[in-house]
Order: sequence, then C-alpha cells, then structure tokens
Amino acid sequence: MTAGTSLGGAIVLALDIYAIYQVLTSNASAAGKLLWTILILVLPIVGFIIWLLAGPRGG
Repeated sequence: MTAGTSLGGAIVLALDIYAIYQVLTSNASAAGKLLWTILILVLPIVGFIIWLLAGPRGG
C-alpha cells in the first residue's frame, strides 16, 4: 500500500464520518437517517457525493 492510497482512504473516511454526523443531526425522519447512513457506508465515495448534492443537513 502506498502513502497516496492511505491518504486517500483517510480522506474518504473523514468525509464519510462528517456526512454521517450531518445526517444523524439533521431533521430527517428516522427512516431517512437510516437510509442515508446505509448509502454512505455501502458506497463511500458515491454515497458521499449523492449526500453532498441531495442529502439532509445537520440541524
């Protein structure tokens, strides 16, 4: 594993943690929070981009 790969993984992890935190602190329904969290966890990069464009924001 190269340093670039490790750094890239760390950045994706940090962005996903931020997105999940924002989802969990949003005013979305419990089901909505669950679905967004699953999407971000299953598809880390694509899920983050979709959340960034259309997801709920923290309250």
